[in-house]
Amino acid sequence: MLFFPFYDNRPMMFVRSLLFLFFLFFTSNASSLKQTYVIHTAKTNTKHIVASLLNSLQTDSNIQDDNDFALPEIHYIYENAMSGFSASLTDDQLEKVKNSQGFISAYPDELLSLHTTHSYEFLGLEFGIGVWNETSLSSDVIIGLVDTGISPEHVSFRDTHMLPVPSRWRGSCDEGTNFSSSSCNKKIIGAAAFYKGYESIVGKINETTDFRSARDAQGHGTHTASTAGGDIVRKASYFEQAKGRFASGMRFSSRIAAYKACWALGCANTDVLAAIDRAILDGVDVISLSLGGSSRPFYVDPIAIAAFGAMQKNIFVSCSAGNSGPAKSTVSNGAPWLMTVAASYTDRTFPAIVRIGNGKTLVGSSLYKGKDFKNLSLVFNTTAGGGIGAEFCIRNSLKRELVEGKIVICLRGAGGRTSKGEEVKQNGGVAMLLVSRVTEGEELLADPHVLPAVSIGFSDGMVLLKYIAGGGVAANAAVASIRFRGTEYGARAPMVAAFSSRGPSVAGPEIVKPDIAAPGMNILAGWSPLSSPSLLRSDPRRVQFNIISGTSMACPHISGIAALIKSVHGDWSPAMIKSALLTTASTTDNRNQPIRDVGAGPNSAATAFDFGAGHVDPTTAVDPGLVYDLSTVDYLNYLCSLNYTSERILLFSATNYTCPATPGDLNYPSFALNLANGAKLKTVRSYKRTVTNVGSPACEYMAHVEEPKGVEVRVEPKVLKFQKVRERLSYTVTFVAEASRSSSSSFGALVWISDKHKVRSPIAVTWE
Repeated sequence: MLFFPFYDNRPMMFVRSLLFLFFLFFTSNASSLKQTYVIHTAKTNTKHIVASLLNSLQTDSNIQDDNDFALPEIHYIYENAMSGFSASLTDDQLEKVKNSQGFISAYPDELLSLHTTHSYEFLGLEFGIGVWNETSLSSDVIIGLVDTGISPEHVSFRDTHMLPVPSRWRGSCDEGTNFSSSSCNKKIIGAAAFYKGYESIVGKINETTDFRSARDAQGHGTHTASTAGGDIVRKASYFEQAKGRFASGMRFSSRIAAYKACWALGCANTDVLAAIDRAILDGVDVISLSLGGSSRPFYVDPIAIAAFGAMQKNIFVSCSAGNSGPAKSTVSNGAPWLMTVAASYTDRTFPAIVRIGNGKTLVGSSLYKGKDFKNLSLVFNTTAGGGIGAEFCIRNSLKRELVEGKIVICLRGAGGRTSKGEEVKQNGGVAMLLVSRVTEGEELLADPHVLPAVSIGFSDGMVLLKYIAGGGVAANAAVASIRFRGTEYGARAPMVAAFSSRGPSVAGPEIVKPDIAAPGMNILAGWSPLSSPSLLRSDPRRVQFNIISGTSMACPHISGIAALIKSVHGDWSPAMIKSALLTTASTTDNRNQPIRDVGAGPNSAATAFDFGAGHVDPTTAVDPGLVYDLSTVDYLNYLCSLNYTSERILLFSATNYTCPATPGDLNYPSFALNLANGAKLKTVRSYKRTVTNVGSPACEYMAHVEEPKGVEVRVEPKVLKFQKVRERLSYTVTFVAEASRSSSSSFGALVWISDKHKVRSPIAVTWE
């Protein structure tokens, strides 16, 4: 079947002509193998290439009959995020496209993955005060979320007391399975589903478990949407856990547009591109993307290319950094025009105390709220004759006669965390102790398990495993007691989550990535009534709010806070909003100590490759004093500095762009130096930056430098004197680095200080 987009529900003339050609000359009984591609074209040539493709196939003298012909499937035409289309083509058809005038590049479609309350209070947001004041909450800001859809009846999306939908909105509420136009309201003002790419890779969507519509059958999209812009809901909780005054999105008065491009097995690039393309056309102010793939050059990164198109339309784009930490250089979504968000802890915990038979006490985390367990038998099935994978409690690995009535130890990895609990429960285990390996560090995830379960960090886990492996314990005599303490507040925070992907970026090491950290650990937010909290089919429970973790949860926090800044400073560019967030981020925790990195050990300080500029501070971000602005030309010059060919730059610019002889430095609010280790001489590098005054009309800033180890930093001039608002002044930073060092990286900062503001830029130096 031939598919075409109808972005505004009005069929385009060229679509009609193509449909006519299709039905006149072709049938769908194709036997040739096809693959789905993202195809980039020059701005004025997309429709011509599609029409030429079909016309050439019509007149192809090699076609004997319809049964010998593999019909091309045109899935989407992209006109806003980029210029091009997506299609399922045979090799011969792809060659015809490549030989067409205006063709730029093509690459196969692939599946991306999702990067899967109290947050507002922890971030210092309070109703009626500061950034949550009446003025900032009354203006219309529209957040578009590309995710698994939305649950429109959820209490977080009520439109009580909301004004009519703004006239500038060009979107629609697309009907589909179990979703009608009346599913939208003055809160959810747009909804659409994109599945053609996904179905071309995976097969037709099973509508007994999901829907070809914007309705959320998984919960992830409802969770992210309510985090970014959900309404205030009083006494929200997960089975009475995490119950506070109320749950709220970061900008609870925002309008929401839901673009469903993610399904059971992931999100097809072609569908994500179509969703971003539609969001731009509809008129959103912020795009939130809690998804991504592996790091890759920007010219073959569909999210980077589409987000560039959004940036050109003055749309702020926020992305999750990925959940592949704490390994280095795992960060995704690293383009400089994207806000790349790492995940952090809040001060809310769900402690559970495990006391083992030798008298030692372990502290873990659990969402279970019920009776305690006392002196129950404890088993780790690799030492008790379990099946293959029993140490990880993978499916069908445990034996009932060995675990029934006991507390079972399971290692993380080799499967989903909640599915391990399912395996334990189905074999008669009464509780589970889920132990982190060295790669997960001291992470204490609170998951919605189907049985009483406690997450235990690596250090305590080693104590537990040593106890059960011997140490004077007689066979089958190991025991443990568990005490569940519910919800507690006031823990040391923030800390960078171990799972959060780390820098430096492989695709763009010239930029410090991730950019910033936001709450992403054990986050309470809205959930779909069609999915269990554990995402297990055997789990009959249904909840209005669920607690999950991931950079997926951190991203919508930044999306909502960006909407707050947009509501106060409507004329700011996306780069100015990003700069405000980065230069005001905090690097100290609620104990006034350096923010820690859970993935590096209990007392290790986080670095710029863990959390970028630091942890988001919404209140100070609204009044940053100075900002670093960037234009489309600045970003194109950055691509020139990467030695991109004119063809590759055309993917972003959509029109021919001539690189200057000297591209200059990207005016980014951070500094990344990549040096060759073992050089004979010191390395000297200078960078120019320009700041714009958005604070007091007449003000003076002095430079303060926190030098990275092994690097001398010189700033000229050392004082910036502004006479008016929006005045721009430049400075130069010169770095003199040692020829070689034993450590691979060191970190520092440049801070411009006035009597009212501190404008901080992180410095990251890497000896390769």
